Amino acid sequence: MKEVSAFSGKKILVTGASGFIGTHLCSKLFGRGAEVHGISRRKPSEDNKELRWWEGDIADIKITRSILSEIRPDIIFHLASHVAGARNLELVLPTFHSNLTGTVNILTVATELECKRIIITGSLEEPDEEEAGAAIPCSPYAAAKWAGSAYARMFHALYKTPVVLARLFMVYGPGQQDVHKLIPYVTLSALRQEPPKLSSGQRLVDWIYIEDVVDGLLSMAQAPDVEGQSIEIGSGVLVSVSTVAQEIVHIINPDIKPVFGHIPERPMEQVRVANAEVTYSKIGWKAGTSLHEGLQNTVQWYREISNKIERAGA
Repeated sequence: MKEVSAFSGKKILVTGASGFIGTHLCSKLFGRGAEVHGISRRKPSEDNKELRWWEGDIADIKITRSILSEIRPDIIFHLASHVAGARNLELVLPTFHSNLTGTVNILTVATELECKRIIITGSLEEPDEEEAGAAIPCSPYAAAKWAGSAYARMFHALYKTPVVLARLFMVYGPGQQDVHKLIPYVTLSALRQEPPKLSSGQRLVDWIYIEDVVDGLLSMAQAPDVEGQSIEIGSGVLVSVSTVAQEIVHIINPDIKPVFGHIPERPMEQVRVANAEVTYSKIGWKAGTSLHEGLQNTVQWYREISNKIERAGA
């Protein structure tokens, strides 16, 4: 990791700044002296002195051009996304407009403004580049992310846009508000002393802690000679869903037994692991938080939040 001064005084735009990854990233950027800007469809109700908020929908090219032209950011972290891994038909259009149209708009305007570095976030759900010729995306979300990555590579090849693709694996940690995700669901169930009801739990996943992800993104923003490339931000280790669920309930209450096989497996689940060695060779970053430590930190955060909610309702 380079010196803190690398971000000092830089204008940095974070799309999806109010989301799980965005809030952690903005906080660290602010701590490193950056001038941090965030875009959202609606301005958050809580005042955040660390950010300068801009209200707008990046799926609208006029709004995107107006906001970015006023900010003129040095670096863009494009995190905004309609995150939904389900296979439902009704997700096709929302993921298309939010994930693909928004990404193309950001790439277009950032290129016009000669932004110095754009980080586009992809997903482990996307087919690997080497399998792309015969691969079929497993969900509307994966298809939109895959198409966005293709556009990013095209922008770099044709227009020399300094874009880097961050392929994020399964991010978890404190602050994850989507209670339908595995780790929040299992944690909150166990805190209620209820056995979580899961699929078989056999799927293998590369889990990556939120603080490690943020450090990886910051390294990508600084690393030389990585434009046009895809950088895998993961731990490089596969751990089953059942192992993670059992670890969580063991931290909270070993007497709780997860119920495996209660719900059906989701079709076309992807099993992919980050190539940690290649990532380290490109950006000098690797994950530093063990799964055990990360889960303990996560459980503690949800426990504190649950206690606050209980006290507020008392």
